[in-house]
Amino acid sequence: MSDLAEAAEELEARHGLASLGGGRHPGFGTANRIVPLGDAYLELVAVVDEAEAAQSPFGRLVAAAERGLDHPLGWAVRTDRLDDVAARLGLTVASGARTTPDGRVLRWRMAGLEQAAAEPSLPFLLRWEPGTGTELPGHAPVTHRSGAVRIGRLDLEGDPDRLAAWLGSQRLPVTIRVGVPAVVQVVLAGIAEEIALGRAGDD
Repeated sequence: MSDLAEAAEELEARHGLASLGGGRHPGFGTANRIVPLGDAYLELVAVVDEAEAAQSPFGRLVAAAERGLDHPLGWAVRTDRLDDVAARLGLTVASGARTTPDGRVLRWRMAGLEQAAAEPSLPFLLRWEPGTGTELPGHAPVTHRSGAVRIGRLDLEGDPDRLAAWLGSQRLPVTIRVGVPAVVQVVLAGIAEEIALGRAGDD
């Protein structure tokens, strides 16, 4: 948890972005903090149980990652057609949940996490469960010192054709160049000066 606290402090000090306590990911050996951005959000993640993380593709990805704000690990796409998209891609849909610090249980369904962990230029697919009291984390009330920000663009390296086939008709603010699969940087917009989190945005 100390890694999460340090990352949150660094993010706010360097970029004026506030975060909220998230919770533990059962089965993954990880925990998170959330940076709300309206219809999207950033997630700070750290390993809190090494043995449990070693049994999970996502936990192993987090454990093996270089530390720091300049190394985005992956990304997700929210869809209301999760079952249809998963069927098209031959993916298995799984359920997940975590308990927030105030005791609420957030529930979601997801697909493609193992593939995204192995090939980070691909997003995993996510659907927050309606009718369960679950709200989109990006809508949580928070005040960023930088003002109201949103995700303006995601820069990736990988296989453009494979990403296009994965996303199908989905049109997103994403650029991709040929290279080793990775999330290069996340660019936040909506303020006078863009905030770039990632290798291309190192200070």
